[in-house]
Amino acid sequence: MTPGRHGGPTPFGVRLAAAIGSRSALCVGIDPHAATLAAWGLGRDEAGLTAFGATLVDAAAGRAAVVKPQIAFFEAAGVPGYRALEATIRRARDAGLLVVADVKRGDIGSTGDDYALAWLDRDGPFAADAMTVSPYLGYGSLSGTISVAREHGAGVFVLAATSNPEARVVQTAVLAEGPRAGRTVAAGIVVDVADDNRTTADQALGDVGLVLGATLDLDDFGITADEIGTAPVLAPGFGAQGARIEDLRALYGSRAEQVLVNESRGLLGDGPDGVAALVADRADRIARALGTAA
Repeated sequence: MTPGRHGGPTPFGVRLAAAIGSRSALCVGIDPHAATLAAWGLGRDEAGLTAFGATLVDAAAGRAAVVKPQIAFFEAAGVPGYRALEATIRRARDAGLLVVADVKRGDIGSTGDDYALAWLDRDGPFAADAMTVSPYLGYGSLSGTISVAREHGAGVFVLAATSNPEARVVQTAVLAEGPRAGRTVAAGIVVDVADDNRTTADQALGDVGLVLGATLDLDDFGITADEIGTAPVLAPGFGAQGARIEDLRALYGSRAEQVLVNESRGLLGDGPDGVAALVADRADRIARALGTAA
């Protein structure tokens, strides 16, 4: 990894901005559902999961900035699944792709720190570039996780406004006390993330990102685009879940260029031989939506 400005690893936000600029803001989800594996003639074993991951990585290489393996689908296969995941991440890194491990971890103290170390240690078996985390033990509980990530030139994406309907009642609840009193839970998290990224104000993108579902109206959560600051936004919900790439600016306003357009299921319907063409189509559509097409 290229050294950063102080001799350490290059910060995640710097690397992410470069990847988006040289390729596209597409995030290819690697989601080996049991049904998809069966449809592709693959087993839910090390060989099948490795082959699935290789297909998605090879399709994403040179076109997408990021791949995002959904860890649960590998974890369900036990130790063989973890071996397949390690091979998938290694293949992605060799192809120049950034890897976001979708693990949704969140805990306090040394436990949270070691979750971060497990996924983000540059010398570890997984060595992802970023991981998804949950702030629902209190945003402050993530401080150690964020510190570990930055030590390794990695990042985190904090769940803020998610598209599952069960989350709305919690995420739109209004905080009664604390420094974010009067804001919704989700909006408070957005402001906390923006504050964390002020320590890297010289970067176009911060190392701490947000998960903001693309099928949501952010106004319903009390979130404004300006408050996102330099946080990169991981936006699930495009494709099969209904969000349209063409609506990027309408959805995220002035922060549209910071959005990682995440798609997984919508890239799988034409089988393994059709993935590369669908990835190329999504990359082209993102460029047109943002006015960056050649």
